[in-house]
Amino acid sequence: MPGMRDRWEERTQVPLLVLAVGFGIAYAVPIVAPGADPWVHRLCTHVEWTVWAAFALDYLVRLALAPARWAFVRSHPLDLLAVLLPMVQPLRLLRVVSTLLLVGRRARMAPQITLTTYVAGAVVGLMMFGSLAVLHVERDAPDGNIKTLGDAVWWSFTTMTTVGYGDHAPTTGLGRVLAVGLMLSGIALLGVVTANIAAWFIARFDRDDAVERRHTELLEALTREVRELRAEVARLSPPPVEAPAPDGAPDVPVPTAPRS
Repeated sequence: MPGMRDRWEERTQVPLLVLAVGFGIAYAVPIVAPGADPWVHRLCTHVEWTVWAAFALDYLVRLALAPARWAFVRSHPLDLLAVLLPMVQPLRLLRVVSTLLLVGRRARMAPQITLTTYVAGAVVGLMMFGSLAVLHVERDAPDGNIKTLGDAVWWSFTTMTTVGYGDHAPTTGLGRVLAVGLMLSGIALLGVVTANIAAWFIARFDRDDAVERRHTELLEALTREVRELRAEVARLSPPPVEAPAPDGAPDVPVPTAPRS
C-alpha cells in the first residue's frame, strides 16, 4: 500500500499543481476585478469548486492507500482543513497550501538547489495569495487602509520579511488573523531558505576538506614509498672497500662497482 500511495502522489503532483494555478486565477479575478461580468464570477466559482473536488478526491484516495489512516490524518492537518472548510472564503487558500505541501513532500528529497527553487516559489505564492486575501477582507472595511492591489502586495512583502513599516495594516479581526499566518509562514519559509544556503556552503566545505585530506594521504603514501625505496637501495648496495693508504695517511674507503 505505501508503494501504491507513492505512485499515486507522484502521478498526481503535476495535475494538482496545474489545478492550483487555475484556482489561483479563479480566486484572483473576482478580487482584482470586482466589476467584471456576472458570468466571469460564476465561472470562477465553478473553477474553485472543481479544484476543491479534485483535492478532496486526492485526499480520500491517499487516505485509503495509507497503511495507518489515523496517523495519515494527524500528519496532514492542512490537507484535511482544505477539504472540510471550503465554504469559508479566506480558508480556501488552504487548497493551494495543500498543493505546496504535496510538492514539498518530494522537494524534501531533492538537491539543495531544487529545494531552494520550490521554497522560493512557495514564498512568492504565499505573498501573492496573502495580498489577495487581505485586499478582499480590508478593501470594504470602514477604517481600512489597504484599498488597492499595490497596497496589499506592499503590506504582504513587509509582513513576510517582518519589517512592518506600519504604513499599511489590517484593521479587521480576520485581516489580523491573515497577518499572523503570513508572518509565521514567511519566517518559516525564509528560515528554510537560509538553512538551505548554509547547508550548501557546509557541504561545499566538506567536499573541499575531503579532497584536501585525499591529497594529504596520497602525499604521505608517496613519502613512505620513497623511504622504503631508499632503504631497499641501501640494503642491496655492497659495502665500500678500504684502499691501502700511504704511510701516515688515513685509510680512505674506495667504492667498488657492483658485481653483476
